[in-house]
Amino acid sequence: MASHPNFVNYVVEQLRAAGNIRSRKMFGEYGLYCDDLFFGVICDDQFFVKITLQGQAAFPDLPKAPPYEGAKDSFLIEDVDDQERMTTLVRITCEALKNHPPKKGRRRTCLLIIKKSIRNSICRPKRPVLLPYLP
Repeated sequence: MASHPNFVNYVVEQLRAAGNIRSRKMFGEYGLYCDDLFFGVICDDQFFVKITLQGQAAFPDLPKAPPYEGAKDSFLIEDVDDQERMTTLVRITCEALKNHPPKKGRRRTCLLIIKKSIRNSICRPKRPVLLPYLP
C-alpha cells in the first residue's frame, strides 16, 4: 500500500528544523533527504530513519523494524507529532552519515573482465591466430 502524500508532507514539515528536508517518490513510497543526504523512508504511512551508532546511543528505546520485506532494520518513528524528538534524531543521524565514509561501489569492471574472458574462451576467432614459434 502506497503512502499518502498528505502524511509525507506532514512529516517533512515536522522535520524542517533539522535542515533542508525534501521527499522523493521511490517505488511507490518516499525517500527522505536532509541537505541532499538520504536518511530515511516513508513506507505504508510509517516513518523510518536509518540506524547509526550515534542514533542508537541517543535513543536506545526506539523500536526497530524493516520498512519493507527484505530491508535492514531502521528506527520506526511511531509518534510523528513529537517534533523535537524527531528533529533531534534526524540531526544526529545525518551528522553520523556525513562523517561516515561512503561505501565503495560495486566492482563492475571485474565482472566485465570475467564476462569478456568467458566470451573469448567460448567464441572461436573467425581467422586462425598465428602464434610465434618458440623452439
